[in-house]
Amino acid sequence: MSAATGAGVGTHVSVFAARDEAHAVTSTAVAKGLAAMRLVLGFTFLWAFVDKTFGLGYATPSENAWISGGSPTVGYLSNTPSGPLEGFYHALAGQWWVDVLFMLGLLAVGVTFVLGIGIRLGAAVGVLLYVMMWTVVLPPVTNPIIDEHIIGALAVLVAGLALAGDTWGLGRWWGSLELVKRYPILR
Repeated sequence: MSAATGAGVGTHVSVFAARDEAHAVTSTAVAKGLAAMRLVLGFTFLWAFVDKTFGLGYATPSENAWISGGSPTVGYLSNTPSGPLEGFYHALAGQWWVDVLFMLGLLAVGVTFVLGIGIRLGAAVGVLLYVMMWTVVLPPVTNPIIDEHIIGALAVLVAGLALAGDTWGLGRWWGSLELVKRYPILR
């Protein structure tokens, strides 16, 4: 091997090493960004669950708390819809089973995203909730198609697909469990 060839190979290898190092730094930064997004989304859903359950006076006054007999869906679904699905959502408003499913959905997304476990299932529920809330306000006020519900749906989808619970969460441990290895949807 000539000196020129040897120098070229060494340079070539160092270019790949630098690229791999930059990729590792980028990957770490992206993982941390996704973890931060996952935590913010998780606390948002968990807060909505707690506020609607106990009526802490933010979005839900104490007299409308779920534990006091209030309905977590009646206000939004009775007053907000005005589009093509208005009748559908008005019929769902205040139904006990809709309240239970809605609250379980909020809790599921909140817990899975905050802990970083079962994040794929949490993401599926989160996408469903966001898309349903988007259909409540069709057509959106500020844009004919996209609003914050679609952005939220994409955010929970990306967090679930990226397994964002592996960073700053219990996702790696959760993923090592035999049941989760057998049924990856639980990841």
